[in-house]
Amino acid sequence: MNLNFYEDIEQCINVLRSGGTILYPTDTIWGIGCDATNENAVRRVYEIKQRADSKSLILLAYSPYQIANYVEEIPQIAYDLIEIADKPLTIIYPNAKNLAKSVIADDGSVGFRVPKDDFCRQLCEKFSRPIVSSSANISGERSPACFNEISETIKKSVDYIVNFKQDDTNHSLPSSIIKLKGNAEFQIIRK
Repeated sequence: MNLNFYEDIEQCINVLRSGGTILYPTDTIWGIGCDATNENAVRRVYEIKQRADSKSLILLAYSPYQIANYVEEIPQIAYDLIEIADKPLTIIYPNAKNLAKSVIADDGSVGFRVPKDDFCRQLCEKFSRPIVSSSANISGERSPACFNEISETIKKSVDYIVNFKQDDTNHSLPSSIIKLKGNAEFQIIRK
């Protein structure tokens, strides 16, 4: 790993702990992030995106074991889906807890993704709390596929911009989304 990788992680952690927002590369697209347990920080993400807070945000965690602190139960099917997923997968769990109120949907659910990307995993693990991961765009506009497509408005609105992967021009796609239901059933929201 290059020096920027570790410096960026340390800077992100400092900003997240102080209630700030970050612009960072995820396992899918560039995202706007904050501490998912800090209500004021989450509200700031909604403001930056000019997004209604009735729309839920996706959270990143380094493992299902971290997610277990923020939902009532993780059914076995969720562990299985995370393990076999060959592309980024967001799972919507019922009965969220210990999170900022505005990251929880009206039905009490919350979407979590366990990234396979090394930067995101290390960031989540070292921060030791879930991190918001919302696409780095104004609500309603096209999600940027790489750093150079992110608007100056977004860049000027966050507290820290990660240097790592800014030159990467590979176009990534958003994650698949699955919503868990009772009795080991699930619904595919986005393939």
